[in-house]
Amino acid sequence: MDTLIKQLADFTGRTAISVLPSEVVEECKLIILDSIGCALAAVDQPKGRAGIDYGRMTGGDDGPATIIGTDRKVSVFGAAFANGELINTLDMDAVLPPGHVSPYVLPGALAMAEQEGVSGATLVEATALSHEISYRLGKAMDYLRDTRDGKVSPPQVYGYSSTIFGATAAIMKIKGASIDRIAHGLGIAGCIAPVNSQAAWFQHAPSSTIKYLLAGSLTQAAFTAAHMAELGHRGDLQVLDDRDYGFPRFIGTARWEPAPIADALGAEWRFPAEQTYKPYPHCRILHALIDAMTEILDTNDIQPQEIEGIKAYVEGFVEQPVWLNRRIEHVHDAQFSIAHGLAVAAHRVKPGKAWMDESLVFGESVMSLMDRVSHEVHPNYVKLIEGHAASRPAIIEIRARGQMFRGERRYPRGSKAPEPGIALSVAEIVEKFRHNADGVIPPRNVDRCIEAVMALERLADVRHLMEAVRPAPVAAALAVA
Repeated sequence: MDTLIKQLADFTGRTAISVLPSEVVEECKLIILDSIGCALAAVDQPKGRAGIDYGRMTGGDDGPATIIGTDRKVSVFGAAFANGELINTLDMDAVLPPGHVSPYVLPGALAMAEQEGVSGATLVEATALSHEISYRLGKAMDYLRDTRDGKVSPPQVYGYSSTIFGATAAIMKIKGASIDRIAHGLGIAGCIAPVNSQAAWFQHAPSSTIKYLLAGSLTQAAFTAAHMAELGHRGDLQVLDDRDYGFPRFIGTARWEPAPIADALGAEWRFPAEQTYKPYPHCRILHALIDAMTEILDTNDIQPQEIEGIKAYVEGFVEQPVWLNRRIEHVHDAQFSIAHGLAVAAHRVKPGKAWMDESLVFGESVMSLMDRVSHEVHPNYVKLIEGHAASRPAIIEIRARGQMFRGERRYPRGSKAPEPGIALSVAEIVEKFRHNADGVIPPRNVDRCIEAVMALERLADVRHLMEAVRPAPVAAALAVA
């Protein structure tokens, strides 16, 4: 039997839009639209600006690829770095096991697709296979919400470095590389993946603003792997098969169950079932709590100053410094603190870049309400998450007006959950995009971007889409087959 690397390379080379299920095509379009919207909303945020500046430093001022939300066209390397950082800046980007995937695998594909002038169908193929590969590797390794003997069992080493395989595959797919070269690219990728430093990020608060993995750095590693293979370097084709000395050993996973990587690969597309979208620019652990709290506050028209106290029952693995942090020194800190996040949400500002506005983040009303927030671990957390993968159990109690208001959720909005009304509709994802793009690109560009993505499998040239994500108005009609 071929090595896992060779099987992934064959899958990459043979993936074609003609054999993709319609639900996979539609999911890819939503991922692309949502990711571009998250990037647009981040252009004036500190992390986003840093990504843009570094993308320009490394990419020059006259290249083929667009930095989203700017008038800058730079090299593919500079654009992918900047766009990865932009997509992930607000922590509002889509979620898929092993965690975040899109900001690592999509930027290289977008930049390369624009440089090469490929069709939207090719971009869909690259998006699909990069998310499927990342998901399958995520299922083979440690997961943050693993349990053991009835208790939460978070890994000592964790991160999203395994997305380098999907990111590299996407770039090489768009370049039209041979299956043999793709295999070597993936073999190189596995040996140059960034370290999994996420567990350190959990433990040190206030936390590093690179988050769980600097998206820009992974895009560069994926480009290196892809180009080195094309230039004749030989990759380690056994790197995923050797548990003792290969990728699972040196990347730090304690659990390695490789069967899901190749099982029915190409015949079954599994990532759409667990692809979720984030309505709020905050760590996913808070979303079900915000859903429940917002319903209480809206129904009873409770104002922040009326709230005497908030008690949250949270996911078990978040009893770590990054989520317990109350030292809000940077707008980035507002994306992870349990107490601060609930205080922001209680002000019922429309979710988006406004949640990162310094006047809100550091405002007296938010900071004082944060002091009235407490939490403990949800009593049935382990049982519920073992019952369904989309479970993120949450209970919230709000004391206001001398009364106790209580809300409970099992699934946060945006999840593919068995309950009705939980998954975001296409219309809701489009509206999220419109809100994130508002004030960044002209209204006409917003419409053109939506139009291009919704017809992506028929778009003749991805450059028509990327023209619409710039501040300058677009005038030319879209070219669709």
